[in-house]
Amino acid sequence: MTLASLPDYVSVVNLAFARPDLVYPGSLDLSQTGLEYRASGRTLHDAIALLKAHHPATRVLLSVGGAAYTNWSALDVQALAKLTHDLGADGIDIDFEPRYPDCIAAADARIHCRTDPEWERIVLQLRTVMPRPNLLTATAWSVGAFGEGDFRLARPSSRYTGFMLSFLHSPAASDLDLLSIDAYDAGPQFDPLQAWRAYRAVWHGPLTLGLAVQRRGGAGPFPSESEAESLAGVVAKDPLGGMMVYPLLAIPEGRGSANLPDGLGLARAMCRGMKLADCTSSAR
Repeated sequence: MTLASLPDYVSVVNLAFARPDLVYPGSLDLSQTGLEYRASGRTLHDAIALLKAHHPATRVLLSVGGAAYTNWSALDVQALAKLTHDLGADGIDIDFEPRYPDCIAAADARIHCRTDPEWERIVLQLRTVMPRPNLLTATAWSVGAFGEGDFRLARPSSRYTGFMLSFLHSPAASDLDLLSIDAYDAGPQFDPLQAWRAYRAVWHGPLTLGLAVQRRGGAGPFPSESEAESLAGVVAKDPLGGMMVYPLLAIPEGRGSANLPDGLGLARAMCRGMKLADCTSSAR
């Protein structure tokens, strides 16, 4: 698997996506977990072990949820913890994407959503079974920090405006180790750096700005290599800043190019923008 030979500058890898309501009987049986890799669970385990042998500091996370897996009411934290442990991974990434969060601007000038209590429940239950030093991270909606303060009128506006704010104002947010912004699929009005600034105003821990490869059904923006490098240069000025690419192994329709790079091309551009070492490497 490509996973086993990723370059050193890729420091965190999310394996997407597991179902929150997965069935995991053990023995690296992935058939009912939601993970759709062609490789077996044993091969995935061995690929993680090889990656860590080459780059001991790289962390591998099991990403749970996404747009397709939304049955969070049946969240099985014990099964997720067991699968993470059996794979030899380092923690869990939460990608909570409810279809209708029902967010409103209340009289207190704060955004409140129907899903606010569920955010806290998910994080607290997962942290209970995944105590530190296991990592617990979250992937955040593009406009999820818009709607309050200096970003009250930020555009575009959608039903997810302010979706993350109540949770990030809560004590439960301290249980997260990293927040990654899905700075894509938000249309042509969306400014990734404005989203970065909005999240940084309410979240003071490690924060990454996520950029997407052009793919069918995606709404953009889809940055060129030079645009990704420039964005990474801005983010790199933050000592807790980083970049994220989704999906890492994706190739745009046709072929990747400097104007529409594939996932590894985006990663190399981010590496250059952050002035890291060995940015020319993709995978061994």
